[in-house]
Amino acid sequence: MHHMSSDMQACIDECLRCYQTCQSMAMNHCLEMVGEHVEKRHFTLMSACAEMCRTSAHMMLIGSEHHKATCRACAEICEACAADCERVGDMQECVDACRRCAESCRKMAA
Repeated sequence: MHHMSSDMQACIDECLRCYQTCQSMAMNHCLEMVGEHVEKRHFTLMSACAEMCRTSAHMMLIGSEHHKATCRACAEICEACAADCERVGDMQECVDACRRCAESCRKMAA
């Protein structure tokens, strides 16, 4: 097993939390709220965010040298998702998870 720094482990944890939050909120909260919550652009962004978070965690877990690239992309998508969830409203849990993940991934990508 490759050595994993505490910063990398923290980033993996944030990515997995964000994955879980975005996926769960999209499939439960958004589908129940309808309206703007299920507009294609918003719903697709939430799905992309969840998948990118899972992918970034995976790249770090396997020790891929490409984890910096996925973390960079993850931070960008998480920021976009946080902004859109804030715009739609009543999604603070997702906004917070995305912002924490974006911050952690930016550090990991540096």
